[in-house]
Amino acid sequence: MKEMKLKRSGKFAATFLAGAIITGGIGAVASSPTPSSISACANKRTGALFLSATGTCPTNRTLIQIGGPAMNAKVISSLVTPTVVSISISSSAGSGTGSGSIYRSTAGESFIVTNNHVIETAVASGTIRVEFINGDQATATIVGRDPMYDIAVLSIRTGNLPTIAIGDSSKVSVGDPVLAIGSPLGLASTVTSGIVSALNRPVTAGPVGGESYVNAIQTDAAINPGNSGGALVDSQGRMIGVNSAIATLSSGGVGGSIGLGFSIPINEAKRVIDEIIATGKSTRPVLGVFFDVSFTGIGARIQRLSPGEGAEKAGIPTGSVIRSIDGLRIADNEAAIVKIRSYAPGSTVTVLVDLPNGGGSKSFKVTLGSAPSM
Repeated sequence: MKEMKLKRSGKFAATFLAGAIITGGIGAVASSPTPSSISACANKRTGALFLSATGTCPTNRTLIQIGGPAMNAKVISSLVTPTVVSISISSSAGSGTGSGSIYRSTAGESFIVTNNHVIETAVASGTIRVEFINGDQATATIVGRDPMYDIAVLSIRTGNLPTIAIGDSSKVSVGDPVLAIGSPLGLASTVTSGIVSALNRPVTAGPVGGESYVNAIQTDAAINPGNSGGALVDSQGRMIGVNSAIATLSSGGVGGSIGLGFSIPINEAKRVIDEIIATGKSTRPVLGVFFDVSFTGIGARIQRLSPGEGAEKAGIPTGSVIRSIDGLRIADNEAAIVKIRSYAPGSTVTVLVDLPNGGGSKSFKVTLGSAPSM
């Protein structure tokens, strides 16, 4: 387990739940959506909850509405915990635990979403086991993984499982109530509550040349080692993020939660997940620049351009300093990379730069290219 200091404050270490992170940058507040509700069916005998796509229930279940401005943690926990699993890994490199969410299920197969850093030691060899809320277990195989986004998809030969509802992380606002669900320290089906503390937190981790980049949701819901890959859900029980990292005051080893947890926004993760399920691989967007890592000012200075890529086509000069992307202030190189990685390939973004040699500021419309993530 590695630890690294924050680049600016230097006051505490930040740690992936199975790796190291650096955080920084400026959070942005999204507009607050009008609360709505979703339909669920409660089993009249057991009280178990099931999502209702049609708004109706069979005779042995009672229709209830979930959602609104406040979170009913008890109801949401009952609805979501059956869709979140514990993951254990055993390999020649060691053993570990994590969490995952049942994303899709057919009659004979189910797909589970987790973090790449949870399962990466079992990529070459090893065993991955998934445990459900009722204690049943299944052996999982890796469908595909994306270290750059810290996302992995597992497959199990167990079908007709309850799946987690998917939300819209673009509609999340600072102050929204959330629950974090997973298996911290191997304690399955643990639920903690909090709020969205900030948005658009640049989080990077991993060795040079193999970093993961996340435009994270920050939460004060308690997240601890073993929560990696678990679900961050909103007041309607919809998954809005994949829990991935924590900040810690510990100077050695991994400490516990201090109310600074980070999740991969589900809109960012979903594109990668769907690509992996469809093809076994995923892609990343490309701006087409190489940054000057020696630059110490505010922003991200472009050292050179990639021929034929979006930045060159848009006419951005070498030596320009990126100050914002689609209105979000860019503090440094990492913040620029994280922001670009939050888009899908082919997206058009507005890049505001300070031109070289005192040429003033100028905005450019750039269409992002595409490249394999692995």
